Amino acid sequence: MKNPDARGAEAHGAVPVARLLLDNGALTALVVLVAAMSLLSTDFLTTQNLLNVGVQAAVTAILAFGVTFVIVAAGIDLSVGSVAALCATVLAWTATSHGLPVWLAVLLAVATGIACGAASGALIAFGKLPPFIATLAMLSIARGLSLVISQGSPIDLPDPVSSLGDTLGGWLPVPVLVMLVMGLLTAGVLNRTYVGRVMYAIGGNEEAARLSGIQVRRQKLVVYALSGAFAAVAGIVLASRLSSAQPQAAVGYELDAIAAVVIGGASLAGGVGKASGTLIGALILATLRNGLNLLEVSSFWQQVVIGAVIALAVLLDTARRRAGAGPAASNAASGAPGVGHRWWSGAPLRLGVAAVVVAAVVLGAVLRGSGSSGSDTKVGLSLSTLNNPFFVELKKGAQEEAEAAGVRLNVTDAQNDASQQANQVQNFTSQGVGSIIVNPVDSDAAGPAVKGANKSGIPVVAADRGVNNADVGTLVVSDNIAGGRLAAKELARQLDGRGTILVLQGTAGTSAARERGKGFADGLAAYPGITVVGKQPADFDRAKSLDVTTNLLQAHPDVTGVFAANDEMALGAAKALGSKAGTSVKVIGFDGTPDGLKAVQDGTLAATIAQQPRELGKLAVRNAIKLAKGDPTRRTVKVPVKVVAAGSR
Repeated sequence: MKNPDARGAEAHGAVPVARLLLDNGALTALVVLVAAMSLLSTDFLTTQNLLNVGVQAAVTAILAFGVTFVIVAAGIDLSVGSVAALCATVLAWTATSHGLPVWLAVLLAVATGIACGAASGALIAFGKLPPFIATLAMLSIARGLSLVISQGSPIDLPDPVSSLGDTLGGWLPVPVLVMLVMGLLTAGVLNRTYVGRVMYAIGGNEEAARLSGIQVRRQKLVVYALSGAFAAVAGIVLASRLSSAQPQAAVGYELDAIAAVVIGGASLAGGVGKASGTLIGALILATLRNGLNLLEVSSFWQQVVIGAVIALAVLLDTARRRAGAGPAASNAASGAPGVGHRWWSGAPLRLGVAAVVVAAVVLGAVLRGSGSSGSDTKVGLSLSTLNNPFFVELKKGAQEEAEAAGVRLNVTDAQNDASQQANQVQNFTSQGVGSIIVNPVDSDAAGPAVKGANKSGIPVVAADRGVNNADVGTLVVSDNIAGGRLAAKELARQLDGRGTILVLQGTAGTSAARERGKGFADGLAAYPGITVVGKQPADFDRAKSLDVTTNLLQAHPDVTGVFAANDEMALGAAKALGSKAGTSVKVIGFDGTPDGLKAVQDGTLAATIAQQPRELGKLAVRNAIKLAKGDPTRRTVKVPVKVVAAGSR
């Protein structure tokens, strides 16, 4: 007669797949997520879309592999997104602007990542700074250096590096291959090297590791240097996808990387984590975003869903550690009869991520975007951001036109992230929409994704900003450069050609910020009596503009004018000026948003350059419908731009 333990083992062996899934909550979540998305969207389970998911997971996964080393060693690295952007900028700057051989530029980029990681490690190991503080400081330093080197503008990549964003054999994406290679390298380091064993030892008990003879401080230096090296590779892959190094790329990616590691089963307390789990975590995040795009879920709700998944993963990590500290853990360790019960009773914790993923998908099905479902024509609209009234108005105009035409419009928000916008255009392409409207975060970075749509025969409309190095059926645009010139002319008129002014720039690296600034500078050159005494970016944000203007006024209290590259920043500047706004100081905005126009009528703003965003959205959809039906359109459609000053209508 077999003993109970043997029968239990045999029973477990009879269901290896079930046990594998129960022992790996992240893998279960991924399987459930793929199955659910396949049922909810016929566009999901296609070869092209699954390859898209792999490409979209690649950068996060590579960053997360590096972060895995840090978390296993009971640390944290908040700098990897900024380090990735800096390394890509160094590569492009040295190869394109200074003519270094590509291989040497790549080595310099990787060396930059290692140096950044080593600097963080030194601050932690020898400077005794908490990892959170040290890497937060490096986040700011790396981002600042990226902007300094690039002067806030994207830099083109040399062709050999850009080819990393292409495919092998016309179907296998190179970023996916790089991701798999870096995953194997991570697994090898963790499982087959002394450095990997030391990471687990430090994460498990740092004091015990030190007493056993491990040089803990030196090993921490190695751990963070490895994280920096992986960030450099991720930055190069990201830049290759966009065919340019974007100084503002990978903002917030460090949070996705940490989330992928934790969702994959690593413990924030250290000592636990593996490469395969991290890869699964990155794939879960990419699959969620891809599937929610295909289901036409609002971009705002997407953030809620993904945030909930991350929060639950950390909650489960905490619960798992608490459960491991209880009596059952002792039974499991000793092989006592309670181990079988312990395994099954732990299943709810292991399946928690899967449960929330199911809930997320159900929520996505309920919250899927509204539109004319009776129409066979689908149009995708990727906006650079919805955190700006101008683009909110553009969206409203587009939705009004789509509803009137009985067309289904899927609107996504790129959140000023060129990489995220590339993902969204890829998703539209695999979804087989009739046409795509792109409001580019950056004109150069949008090119590769639009090229992909071109290859699939999907016509593209560019809205508000053009797309470089790709075929666009129609460009619906207000001329930002001409608008900047108009702003300079109007400000000079109101100042009688003399005065000192402040200039508030938009988000560094965006084409709108560059073009409006260039137009204003060109127009101001005709008025030598006007001097720019202060110029700072305020990121198109009202609150940031309030702070920036307040600071500039401390140094230049007697300014007579302000030019802001959008109405939100103009309103922030007016708030900082108080009673001076509209009286002794003339403030000019840009966009013609409802708040901006009201401020002009109230006399707070001297003028705004009205672009009529709602009309722009309508015309973009109108031309997208024509292209989807194969009807002819004009290559360029101009939306009138005008100066709206106090007292005008």
